[in-house]
Amino acid sequence: VKREFDMQTKTFVKDGFFLPEAKSSVTWIDKDNLFIGTDFGSDSLTQSGYPNEVRLLQRGQLYKEARLIFAGDKTDVSSGAFRVLTPDADELFIVQAQSFHTARYYHVQNHKPVPLSLPEDFDVEGMFKGFLLCKNKKALTHKSRTIVKGSLVAVPFQSLLAGEVDFQVVYAPDERSSYQYSVESGKRLFVAALTDVNSKFYEVSLVQQSWRLTEVPIPSPGTFDVVSSHLTNGSFFYSFDNFLTPNTLFFVDTTGEHSKITSQKSYFKTNDLTVSQRFAKSKDGTRVPYFMVYPKNMRRDGSNKTLLYGYGGFEVSLKPGYSAINGMNWLEKGNVYVLANIRGGGEYGPKWHQAALQTNRTKAFEDFEAIAEDLIRQKITSPAQLGIQGGSNGGLLVGSVSVRRPELFKAVVCSVPLLDMRRYHKLLAGNSWMAEYGDPDDPQVWERMKTYSPYHNIDPHKSYPRIFITTSTRDDRVHPAHARKMVARLKQLNKPVLYYENIEGGHYGASNNAQIAHLMALQFAYLDMELSH
Repeated sequence: VKREFDMQTKTFVKDGFFLPEAKSSVTWIDKDNLFIGTDFGSDSLTQSGYPNEVRLLQRGQLYKEARLIFAGDKTDVSSGAFRVLTPDADELFIVQAQSFHTARYYHVQNHKPVPLSLPEDFDVEGMFKGFLLCKNKKALTHKSRTIVKGSLVAVPFQSLLAGEVDFQVVYAPDERSSYQYSVESGKRLFVAALTDVNSKFYEVSLVQQSWRLTEVPIPSPGTFDVVSSHLTNGSFFYSFDNFLTPNTLFFVDTTGEHSKITSQKSYFKTNDLTVSQRFAKSKDGTRVPYFMVYPKNMRRDGSNKTLLYGYGGFEVSLKPGYSAINGMNWLEKGNVYVLANIRGGGEYGPKWHQAALQTNRTKAFEDFEAIAEDLIRQKITSPAQLGIQGGSNGGLLVGSVSVRRPELFKAVVCSVPLLDMRRYHKLLAGNSWMAEYGDPDDPQVWERMKTYSPYHNIDPHKSYPRIFITTSTRDDRVHPAHARKMVARLKQLNKPVLYYENIEGGHYGASNNAQIAHLMALQFAYLDMELSH
């Protein structure tokens, strides 16, 4: 539910803008007008259940009276509006997302959408000094020059509106780095990037049509994120944390001076812990990074309880971060925690993601298995002391590797998971993920998918670790049917399984701190129990 709120009086606005419960989007045009997307009836939604229309809502109107501005296709993922506001520009756009990874963009002129001649693999990131900033997800040849995938590209905006397209490279990643996002603050442009999964930050200058980057000193190693920037004066706030450093907020003033503002409380002892980054060799020879947090006096005899966490999808980067829950419940007990940066994620940009896309999905699983094997080979742990964890797409990951290589693991925490890949696209938002996984109704695609779909690969003659599967009755993203069917099949075959379904909480699996605490307590109790045998 969306309601208008007055920041001065700290109250909801009487008779203000209102949208009932739905998957909605709202973009301010001015104080009396909004662009909205919401559920106006079944014809207004895509097959994935997201808004397919952009409408103009004026103050005093009921939301169903809003005027239609744009309608996409039912087969799209979604359509919506967004605003780019900088010291030099205030522009409205509509994005028609055909899939998770492709989109068409429109510039809004007098409340009318005008298509922009941009490649469909471009993501619009912002504007700077008359340039539209975009990220390209595929390599691009322009003026006899190749622009590598995952670059930040500047497009002269007025020329684009006139139908002329020119591409200039602001930031191009190398083999070890990836572009993350850009930030405009005042008349300054900054670029955040990763190099071997550690944050880097650069200030960008435009000198005689040449883009130059200057590295800005930030705390390291760890994860740096700009959380808020001033529209006009160039100052900004950023946060920093890593596995052993609580999240800390800093302020950078107009002179570039960094000041610590506040920090999260430290919840666990770190004096006896250390962190290292290592690389495993996957089945095809690819070098796959992972982080390991462990006691300084760790024995290398295979006896360490180890928890390996992964995701590997949708170009999501898993970065070093402070977790009070992991610290208090796992690390303080002398255990080992491992974060896997497998293909399918965004740690090395689009190329890392696309390497495990659709029919290549098993590359992500092979990477994860290679890290497990590396941990065992180094005698950090053993199969009897190794647990794995993942949720959502990460639930597909751990669900798949647990049936592919059950001899590698003793415990599996599988949360809000995809497990039935034959019907995932027919359940809730699943249709929107076909660009990620592929269309199982295509016989050739299914031939590949069925080799890793966890539900379809349970072998009656194999022994499996006792998997712990959790979901939520109210999960409106990944249907709880995935978890329920997997548990039913395992029980039918007399395989060991534990199951917990919370009746609230959506895709997170819990709706408040008490439920989160209960869920986490169940998971860590399970890990302690399984890895103690």
